[in-house]
Amino acid sequence: QVQLVESGGGLVQAGGSLRLSCAVSGRTFSRYAMGWFRQAPGKEREFVGTINWSGSNTDYADSVVDRFTISRDNAKNTVFLQMNNLKPEDTAIYYCAAPTTGGLVYSRHEYAYWGRGTQVTVSS
Repeated sequence: QVQLVESGGGLVQAGGSLRLSCAVSGRTFSRYAMGWFRQAPGKEREFVGTINWSGSNTDYADSVVDRFTISRDNAKNTVFLQMNNLKPEDTAIYYCAAPTTGGLVYSRHEYAYWGRGTQVTVSS
């Protein structure tokens, strides 16, 4: 059974930083890409970023590029989301997700497994 568990969310002031982690179990982590999504109240879940199986390639939504960085540690079956210069509009529940392919994946419909999410709140 594949399980994804996010951690690291919290309350931070605008301009601050947070680092989210997502621990994955139940599959060969290093074979697959990973992704991060977020969902604000009253809005649809949106793509944040994705990383390929090796960590050599990443891509991001325009709203977070140059502020957020995705990385992974295949030895620890964990993917990270470093968030810098946070803005109030980044407030959302953040989800990690796992597809069934190794390359970059952008559509939430192509992700087979999801964590329960972690709340990030950015105060102004």
